[in-house]
Amino acid sequence: MSEPIRTPPNRPDEASADRGTRGPWTPPMVINQTPARAGGESRVDSKQFQEIKGRVHRRLLDRLNLATIEKVDREQVVETIRRVVHDLLSQEMVPLTFDEREVLITQVLDEIFGLGPLEPLVHDPTVSDILVNTYSSVFIERNGKLEHTDVKFQDDRHLLQVIDRIVSAVGRRIDDSSPMVDARLPDGSRVNAIIKPLAVDGPHLSIRKFKRDALTGEDLLQFQSLSEPMLTFLKAVVRARLNVLISGGTGAGKTTLLNILSSYIPATERIVTIEDSAELQLRQPHVVRLETRPANIEGSGEVPQRMLLVNSLRMRPDRIIIGEVRGSEAVDMLQAMNTGHDGSLTTLHANSPRDALSRLETMISMASLDLPEKAMRQQVASAINIVIQMARLSDGARKIVQISEIVGMEGDVITMQEIFLFEREGIGENDKVLGNFKATGIRPRCSERLKAYGIDLGAVLFGERPGGGPGGTKPRW
Repeated sequence: MSEPIRTPPNRPDEASADRGTRGPWTPPMVINQTPARAGGESRVDSKQFQEIKGRVHRRLLDRLNLATIEKVDREQVVETIRRVVHDLLSQEMVPLTFDEREVLITQVLDEIFGLGPLEPLVHDPTVSDILVNTYSSVFIERNGKLEHTDVKFQDDRHLLQVIDRIVSAVGRRIDDSSPMVDARLPDGSRVNAIIKPLAVDGPHLSIRKFKRDALTGEDLLQFQSLSEPMLTFLKAVVRARLNVLISGGTGAGKTTLLNILSSYIPATERIVTIEDSAELQLRQPHVVRLETRPANIEGSGEVPQRMLLVNSLRMRPDRIIIGEVRGSEAVDMLQAMNTGHDGSLTTLHANSPRDALSRLETMISMASLDLPEKAMRQQVASAINIVIQMARLSDGARKIVQISEIVGMEGDVITMQEIFLFEREGIGENDKVLGNFKATGIRPRCSERLKAYGIDLGAVLFGERPGGGPGGTKPRW
């Protein structure tokens, strides 16, 4: 018979110790180890502890009505589950300490409500990525560097259960016929999973965590990701409705910078965002968020970015923001930028501003329009104004390493000029990359457009002499 679900009393009792009401997880805690017994070593090793947890979990599921639990808020059932688990533990032949019981109860709750052994990592604010390389190997990214953890799943089946719980919550599935899936956690974190036969060694799971508190330009200054003159220039570029392309490698911080630049768009403008997985956190009052949809199991129903982009042009947008351009939608994006939707922003994967333009040409050719090479480059040169290059350095730091301006065409070649750059000077203590942000001394051609919007950045900002030309007064920052 199923255990009845009762609403917990409003008192500061043991229920408050549950993860649902306590503070964030403390990073030093190791999930798969049994807590040491006060005054001596634990009588239960890790293997026994996992076996006990498995038995308790199975018996708990037999006693509770899961259909009822899924319809009730977690906090309303925690008290009942804790009581049942204590009852089941009392029937175990192996005695457990109080700390061991608390850890076991927490893990059982994570198995029912959360992501099992990954739950503490999800709640750790210092972790940006969770990378599961088979059930026995879990890595995290913290402060831009990868770390191996002691977190493990019991086996492939355990990991598959967690993956299935994630993807089924958003109406998707993963099995032999559909062994790859992209999904999103309730908090907005991006999830990618891939299983056999595509993943040879077993299921793999990647989670890019969603930051609840969006970073600001001032945060980038504090992290030394750019200089103050660079931030001033980028603010002006967005407000003057220049089209911006953010380039960089995986994990370089492109989406973070896109989110920050988007925050400088005036609140009076209508913004349409197009993303594969909705991550942008725009705070303007007039925002329309669009998200792509993959094909269903029958192979139909897919809604790609290009379809959303074409539709967005009928929605009277002032600005269009594309989370990442990666295919034939590049043609429609450039056409939109060239036909009145200036001030648009997007990102793509590339290692330099010049590589970014080459990738755009490749994407245009994917649209099968058979445009001549020069015509493609003219489209790019007339649509994109500023290219920002992001990089994740060897010490894990993310920086804007180059800001370039597209100034036109010379023959068949797109011409660019560097406005700001990051000059590397070597490696310091703790393998920290040393270097300085520098203005090249070139005054951007867009300065006149900035003035038309009432923005005069002055000569010194770009490293010029007050009378014009590079090299005079060196800006300080």
